Amino acid sequence: MHLDIATAAERPDWGPLWSGLAGLWPRFMTQDETGDFFYGYEFDSYPEFQVLAVDTDAGEAVAKACSVPLGFTGTIADGLPEHGWDWAVRQSTHDRLRGTTPTIVSALEIMVRPDLRGRGLSIRMLAALRANTAARGFTDLIAPVRPTGAKFKTIDTYAYERRLDGLPVDPWLRVHVRAGGQIVNVAHTSMVMVGTLADWRRWTDLPFDTSGPVTVPHALGPVHCDVAGDRAVYVEPNVWVHHRL
Repeated sequence: MHLDIATAAERPDWGPLWSGLAGLWPRFMTQDETGDFFYGYEFDSYPEFQVLAVDTDAGEAVAKACSVPLGFTGTIADGLPEHGWDWAVRQSTHDRLRGTTPTIVSALEIMVRPDLRGRGLSIRMLAALRANTAARGFTDLIAPVRPTGAKFKTIDTYAYERRLDGLPVDPWLRVHVRAGGQIVNVAHTSMVMVGTLADWRRWTDLPFDTSGPVTVPHALGPVHCDVAGDRAVYVEPNVWVHHRL
């Protein structure tokens, strides 16, 4: 497989190929309403920060890396906002509307086509995102990383667990640390999904008929169900990682 990697700004002719990577997240993961301020606007507002990898032999998209520029006046090592992914989307939107000059870049998503996972594409996409961030004149890339193994332990413990070789136990955190990233802190309320019980039944094919915590496949923690209130809420934690470029 021969890959060509470029931004949406560099290859506007690739526009139709992006749809080949749509619909790959679990349905409930696409219900964070803050995402509406990014998805649908990314190619108009931030095309130079959206990176696509295309298999030129097949003419198909195989992976993507999305990011946004934003302003941050604090010291990254002292901690990044608890609202994680949601904060990055909102802050970049506010900065764009106000005309504020961004100071850093936040990753939002790295997606590899399921049939091609395990071949090192995530490493290549992170490297491409780092390189693209530096090429735009930024020295700091942050990422609210989704630690896929956190569903088995509390996030505050799991985020800092290491293997015997000193690398994180979590595979996604390990990719970032190997690339030069440093774990900063946990964003406990990084994403929030709220819906009626009918919504959650549609999103997950689960009954949602009993109040209390509900285990949903691919969620990093329980979804909190309130039958009397006809609502269920999922709050996802992420782990902030900082890449100094």
